[in-house]
Amino acid sequence: MLGIGRHKDSGPVSVKTGASLRDEQQASSIILNAIEDGVMLIDDKGVIDLFNPGATKLTGWPSNEARKLDYRSVIKLVNGKGAAYTAEQDPIQQVFKDQSATIRDNKAFLVTRGNKQVPVSLSVSPLLDQNKKLTGIVTIFRDVTQERTEEKQRTEFISTASHEMRTPVAAIEGYLALALNDRVSTVDNRARDYLEKAHESTQHLGKLFQDLLTSAKAEDGRLISHPILVDMGSYLEKLVNDLKFAADKKGLVVEFDLGSNKVIDATASNKAGQKVVMPLYYVLVDPDRIREVITNLFDNAVKYTDQGKITIGLSGDDQVVQMYIKDTGVGVPPEDIPHLFQKFYRVDNSATRTIGGTGLGLYIGRKIVELYQGRIWVESELGKGSTFYINLPRLSTERAEAERQREAAQSAMSPINSLTTPVLQ
Repeated sequence: MLGIGRHKDSGPVSVKTGASLRDEQQASSIILNAIEDGVMLIDDKGVIDLFNPGATKLTGWPSNEARKLDYRSVIKLVNGKGAAYTAEQDPIQQVFKDQSATIRDNKAFLVTRGNKQVPVSLSVSPLLDQNKKLTGIVTIFRDVTQERTEEKQRTEFISTASHEMRTPVAAIEGYLALALNDRVSTVDNRARDYLEKAHESTQHLGKLFQDLLTSAKAEDGRLISHPILVDMGSYLEKLVNDLKFAADKKGLVVEFDLGSNKVIDATASNKAGQKVVMPLYYVLVDPDRIREVITNLFDNAVKYTDQGKITIGLSGDDQVVQMYIKDTGVGVPPEDIPHLFQKFYRVDNSATRTIGGTGLGLYIGRKIVELYQGRIWVESELGKGSTFYINLPRLSTERAEAERQREAAQSAMSPINSLTTPVLQ
């Protein structure tokens, strides 16, 4: 008898009739047909099994023609410059390769059957059986033409407004600096206090405008970058020596971890005359851009650490060069960590509310690191401090030598450029 049965010691079990299964399939079909987003089901061989009307509307491929075709014949993705996605960039191929997590892409363009490029947002998820074996892939893609147009308009407005406002703000800052100069003007202590506060506010406003400009350029690909061969060991050691003075003012200890068991106190390494042989961690980056990222992370560590130490470390393997900035400060609440690198996002609690900032530093840092195919993330425990990690692709010794020879040849051909773009080794 069909209906509600009882399995041995397991409680009631629902047994579906053929009619109920047909009802579920009909309901699923109605939902899929009503969704405006494109929904595509691909089997484990890469063949399209399901193609809803939303997918037909976006791609120009009728469902009956798209089904049973290899998905690569129907779904062709390109970047903003019209270049076809490589296997490493294609989120569907990445899910076939990794078979573990959902992959999203908000920057792709879909080439339709009529050869029109439509900006889309994709979400690609694996379907796994009970044995964790891949049985198929669900791909959802949505036309984001309007969203990207509006985002472009916002970016252009921010860029133009920030550029126009920088000039008067710089003028105000200059006049305030003159008013605070004892050789130029004489003010009483009360007036000086007001002028200093006004000067600090204009400096903060100027930094905000600069960050807005930088973030706008990072979004639309206008961020200037001149990557050269850099040995991160010597580069980071020099940078730590430049940065440590800000920590000295708060009585914080600064350490430089050279990627071994030897940890050197950056405030005393020169005095002790210690010399440690470092591995050559070569990367291809713009040293000025990477300096922006590390300086911002270090400044944040100083701002949010009242006592203890800040450690800047370097390590790596054959594929990756890893840097980290670790502090003993207030830490980041778990619910804030996923949003920390978003634009204008700031942790809002009693420990951070009085500390100034634009909410753009970490966002810009992420954009710069991604510019060099790197990754940045944070691990933190509230009340115990934070560690920010940066991974960059490591160049092999052979690749580094070839890059050095190329830069040397380029410098020989253009002496003027060799003066304006020094090679760090």
